[in-house]
Amino acid sequence: MSRAVVLLSGGLDSATTAAVARSEGFELYAISFDYGQRHTRELESAKLVATSIGVKDHLIISFDLRAMGGSALTDDINVPLDRKTENMAETIPITYVPARNTIFLSFALGYAETLKAYDIFIGVSEVDYSGYPDCRIEYIEAFERMANLATKAGIEGTGRFRIRTPLIDLSKADAIRRGLKLGLDYSLTWSCYMGDKKPCGRCDSCKLRLAAFAEVGIDDPLEYM
Repeated sequence: MSRAVVLLSGGLDSATTAAVARSEGFELYAISFDYGQRHTRELESAKLVATSIGVKDHLIISFDLRAMGGSALTDDINVPLDRKTENMAETIPITYVPARNTIFLSFALGYAETLKAYDIFIGVSEVDYSGYPDCRIEYIEAFERMANLATKAGIEGTGRFRIRTPLIDLSKADAIRRGLKLGLDYSLTWSCYMGDKKPCGRCDSCKLRLAAFAEVGIDDPLEYM
């Protein structure tokens, strides 16, 4: 059985991506990050999803991006609330964490090389997203090229890394539909940018999630404030 590393935040998209990777027959190694985010609650969901999916191992890496700040998720900056969905991708929002996916994928790449796991799954989408520059296919393709230039496996030709993005051209509603077909339990996931016991229903992430479930025609299994 081939191995794959999956970036697992505990959110809807990463959980769906993990379910897709499992359905393709990979032995899964999940990697999550405790990076000083205000919504550390997502890590509880990452653990629950990892268990339910049946990953071989789940690595949680800790470092503190609050030292750099610059984001409402890692600094003393208010998270935007009650924004209209159609306005979310007009500009890069303050919830963007500088270079986050590059940092995450770099850790995942190192983990993957030690495991000889040449498929790395990440749950980014160009369709329903908050304007983040590191969710675009151009970025993913550039990182994949770099991964095969910057690793022993890539240079010696013992393995070629692929950055797998099964949700890249799916709306969030279509991602939910795909996850449901794969038996994913969305009650285990967490999307809210706030760190409360219940999701706020007002941040961009909550609003995108709620709109997606409404489009699918089912209730979000989470209980909101």
